Amino acid sequence: MAKVNAVWGLDIGHSALKAMRCVMKDGEVVVDAFDFIEYPKILSQPEADPDELIQDALEQFLSRNSVRGDKVAISVPGQSGLAKFFKPPPVDAKKIPDIVKYEARQQIPFDLQDVIWDYQRMAGGQEVDGFALDTEVGLFAMKREQVHKWLRPFQKARIEVDIVQLSPLSIYNFITYDQLAEGMEGQEFDPDSPPESVVVLSMGTDSTDLVVTNGYRVWQRSIPLGGNHFTKQLTKDLKLTFAKAEHLKRNAREAEDPKTLFQAMRPVFNDLVTEVQRSVTFFQQIDRKAKIRGIIVLGNTTKLPGLKQYLGKNLGYDVLPFEKFKRLSGEPISTPSFKDNSMSFGVCYGLCLQALEESSLTTNLVPREILTERLIRSKKPWTVAGVALLLLAFSFNYFFIENVHKDTRQDVWESSLNKAKQVEQTVSTNKSTDGQKVSQLEFVKTLGEQVAGNRDRRLTWLELLKAVNESLPHNPEFGPGHRYPNDYPYTKRPELYVDYVESKYFDDLSTYFTDEVKKKYLEGYGAIKEREKALAENQPVPPVTPPADGQPVDGAPPADGSAPDGTTGEAVAADGTADANAAAAEAEVTWPTGPGWVIELKGHHYFNGDPRTWGATHVRNTLLWNLEKGTVALPVPGSEPVEFTMKEMGIGFPLIAVSSEIDQKHTIKNPEAEQSAQMAGGPGGFGMPPGAQGPGAQLPGARLSGSATLPGGAAGDPPKEVPLSFKAPKYDFVVQFCWQETLLTKRLDERKKLEEEQNPTTEANPDDVMMNPLSK
Repeated sequence: MAKVNAVWGLDIGHSALKAMRCVMKDGEVVVDAFDFIEYPKILSQPEADPDELIQDALEQFLSRNSVRGDKVAISVPGQSGLAKFFKPPPVDAKKIPDIVKYEARQQIPFDLQDVIWDYQRMAGGQEVDGFALDTEVGLFAMKREQVHKWLRPFQKARIEVDIVQLSPLSIYNFITYDQLAEGMEGQEFDPDSPPESVVVLSMGTDSTDLVVTNGYRVWQRSIPLGGNHFTKQLTKDLKLTFAKAEHLKRNAREAEDPKTLFQAMRPVFNDLVTEVQRSVTFFQQIDRKAKIRGIIVLGNTTKLPGLKQYLGKNLGYDVLPFEKFKRLSGEPISTPSFKDNSMSFGVCYGLCLQALEESSLTTNLVPREILTERLIRSKKPWTVAGVALLLLAFSFNYFFIENVHKDTRQDVWESSLNKAKQVEQTVSTNKSTDGQKVSQLEFVKTLGEQVAGNRDRRLTWLELLKAVNESLPHNPEFGPGHRYPNDYPYTKRPELYVDYVESKYFDDLSTYFTDEVKKKYLEGYGAIKEREKALAENQPVPPVTPPADGQPVDGAPPADGSAPDGTTGEAVAADGTADANAAAAEAEVTWPTGPGWVIELKGHHYFNGDPRTWGATHVRNTLLWNLEKGTVALPVPGSEPVEFTMKEMGIGFPLIAVSSEIDQKHTIKNPEAEQSAQMAGGPGGFGMPPGAQGPGAQLPGARLSGSATLPGGAAGDPPKEVPLSFKAPKYDFVVQFCWQETLLTKRLDERKKLEEEQNPTTEANPDDVMMNPLSK
């Protein structure tokens, strides 16, 4: 807030204009000028013109004093305004303004647009954790037309008023600062035991302002009795003129018959005491904890002999002596004129304290529109200066550019500009031509891909079936022809027998990979990674082909071929490495997305003689291994067959979808046993009528349970035992894998790009034959 140099406090009374000018020096309020201008007539006299009298007093004041550059505060009578006090409930301190607005609508009996109002939290309240406790709020208001009425004389005199305050509140500011400050220092307000209060009677010409305060709280009332009522009573009882009665009142001690004079004024004394008693009693009813310490009487009316003694005697309170202002200093205080009227400068003192920002109450009833207008007016010089500087800057800029423009010759630059435009047109034409060529090239490229793609698509399913066939295990020792089970048992045959092949198309393969599918794939993938690691480190891995005849196998089933029931043939590690492998594999697997096929193969095998390789382990070591890591040689038109990996083919993510238990009791019938039974002459035997018995035939119902007898081939040879069936432990499985078809031309192009990236120094020769023969 800007520092205030000097302030004026002006009190427009009914009989005189009082003014005081104060400044702050070394933390003290110092009065350096004052004025007391008495009107020729009292404003309330019938023949008086208040506006003219006030205007003349202001002109006289300005002729003696200067207010230029000083802050001006004025007072208005207490009966012209409204003062209300209320205690809000304990609420957040930030919500008090909203509560005050509500109370203003309830307490002010006018539309808020028609009044000027302000409020302030009184001293003594507490704020704990943001909540206002024991808070009293003062609400002060005046009708807008009344405010403008009191401001009009000052506007005519060209005096800018900064503060408008009610007279009783100015008295409160003066009493709190000057008379009660010593008792308030270092003390906190206790609402249960408040400090003692004083009653201040500021007696004016037509009214008396009654203020009750303890320094923290204030209550005020205007009593319609003043010094003028004593004069009127004298004119009535003693039949005197107003001027004569006023002279006798002011010089009562020098009157010829003072007793008669005081007897005539006794009704006014009694009325004043009655009003004061009624007001104090009402205050004590609304604040029962308040205690009255005494009375302070202000105003020139207090010069009336016997007034203070009469009030003290009849009111029952001590009249506190008031001889001077305790905290006000300055040379004018010692002048006779100031001393003679010092009792009437209390309002001016309070106004100066508020203007100097030393008062308890800081409310201001100056209309906001006036303050806004002054603020705008004060900013106008700076605004004009800023605009002038901008215009000056623009002017300099214009003249600078104009001078540069004058130095520029159009004929010098015209030829260069024309050449630049020609280059620009050429570039635009070339860009357009280039765009057309690129479009034609893209069209031809797309057409070629369509033509080549149609040819490649006819081969994709054949290539898939070849890849599947190459992934099935084959025993190189087996050639075409019959393989007798006694010579080559089923448990040593690694072949996988495919029952059917199915396929299903997915718009997005991610929908196929559920949590269960991912789990099954990771189980197999982890085992494949372990096998790949073992091969890389030249460690032994479970064989795919059976061991040699007669060679013992660790963990093999008993000699009769039996095995524990319920086994699926899974080679499970006891140390839990399978789960660890699956967890490690999940971190490096990227699941496929986009369109593709899921191929399903259902099959079985009898390679279940060795626990290390039987059941699902055999499927994983052969079919799944080849689908994941294998290659397939495919024919390429105009070239030798090319070896492609399964990944290049778009094949991957093989898994065992369904894994059954190994059927250890499964057998396969021996067709030769049926032939031996017929040749032995059984019923319906070969070459015999039904019911006939051949040589060596058994009695009816006496068939062999485990074998049949085949006649000897030559005379004297013993009969040959032929088993009825062969033991073949069977394992059923369902394998699924993903296939995202990749055309042959695309595979060849990608391989060519990979080779070029691996050999960047090799320069392409346009005469060389392209690697992709389909692109010729």
